[in-house]
Amino acid sequence: MFSISRSDFGPDFTFGAATAAYQIEGGQTDGRGPSIWDSFSATPGNVQNGDTGRDACDHYNRWPADLDLIRDGGFDAYRFSFAWPRLIPEGTGAINQAGLDFYDRLIDGMLARGIKPYATLYHWDLPSALQDKGGWMNRDIAGWFGDYASLIGQKFGDRLHATATINEPWCVAFLSHFLGIHAPGYRDIRAAARAMHHVLFAHGTAIDALRAEGVKNLGIVLNLEKSEPATQSPEDVAATDIGDALFNRWYLDGVLKGKYPDALTGNDFFARHLPAGYEKDMEVVSRPLDWLGINYYTRGLYKSAPEQLGFPIAQAKGDLETTEMGWEIYPQGLSDLLVRVSNDYTKIPLYVTENGMAEVEGDSDPRRVDYYEAHLKAVLNAREQGADVRGYFAWSLLDNYEWAEGYNKRFGLVHVDYATQQRTPKASFRAFQGLLHNTK
Repeated sequence: MFSISRSDFGPDFTFGAATAAYQIEGGQTDGRGPSIWDSFSATPGNVQNGDTGRDACDHYNRWPADLDLIRDGGFDAYRFSFAWPRLIPEGTGAINQAGLDFYDRLIDGMLARGIKPYATLYHWDLPSALQDKGGWMNRDIAGWFGDYASLIGQKFGDRLHATATINEPWCVAFLSHFLGIHAPGYRDIRAAARAMHHVLFAHGTAIDALRAEGVKNLGIVLNLEKSEPATQSPEDVAATDIGDALFNRWYLDGVLKGKYPDALTGNDFFARHLPAGYEKDMEVVSRPLDWLGINYYTRGLYKSAPEQLGFPIAQAKGDLETTEMGWEIYPQGLSDLLVRVSNDYTKIPLYVTENGMAEVEGDSDPRRVDYYEAHLKAVLNAREQGADVRGYFAWSLLDNYEWAEGYNKRFGLVHVDYATQQRTPKASFRAFQGLLHNTK
């Protein structure tokens, strides 16, 4: 159990659990089109054990029981994502009625249980037909994404409590187009530079499209790290500035200030690959938002690496306790980030839209209980320092398909036996249940 109380957060604070469509739905039938993760995971060597999201947690069929878990846990809200290829199989054009019907059932099921729907339009499952046209490297994706956002607004907008355009644009762009770790698996600086701009241009275009449909309470979800130097040497401090620009400031500055950091736009290795005239798009990139989501897991520890071409930086290994992903457990970083964003960027409400840890198999997870308590206390600490944090979403409701890690890494509050699809709440679920049902 946690030592903190729900009342510590005030009566209006939102507690939720989060998932993503490709990671849990399965159900790749009923007219759903192929996505880049279907082909990426089918390619040998890309994903541990060759695992795919074909079945995942079978949430497509088991959603009523999963929503019951959220309700029984005492959570106020459910952060989920729409699958673009389930709704528009080719990415543009014909709409799949079965997909519309599924999300109608899911959203109505949340409302019937008193759960607030927090929707994300894009959590990485790009329709394959759009990748054939260049995907996030193609400027036209802003229009494709805007049309998709309009459909969401028309069909579901009046029932959504909050809507985010894109989840973790750093992952969409840099992790997937420069580091090659996620679909579509490029390792190309030109691809990355273009995707880094187009993902934010598409975000702004979608904000306009949603507002045109009357959808309220709009935001974006950024994954941020606490960037720190491995030592206080001038070289490591300079390396950290570049790392922070790549991971944090490109997205914070672009969305909230309408400009990109000089550390990148003044870097010839990177800047010459940006789309010509990108500056004209910045007014759209920085459309006003109603809230900002922050996903936080760990810190980035940087050292100078002058032998490294392009970005002369490298990640250093820290000495903190780590999760099963090898990520350092660093709650102070969450406090620092929330305060930084509040002080340096915006006064709109902030939400911790993902936070959690991979842990070993089974339903006994005392380290995860400690992890959540420490990070919830970090949120309270940030609020005491003036950050307007309105909610916290645990990642993840269920053990699920963990992208390139396949089914090896388990983040769930609820254990999933993938052979039988049996759900078993873990100790961490019970800790939240105790916190959220105790209103004193």
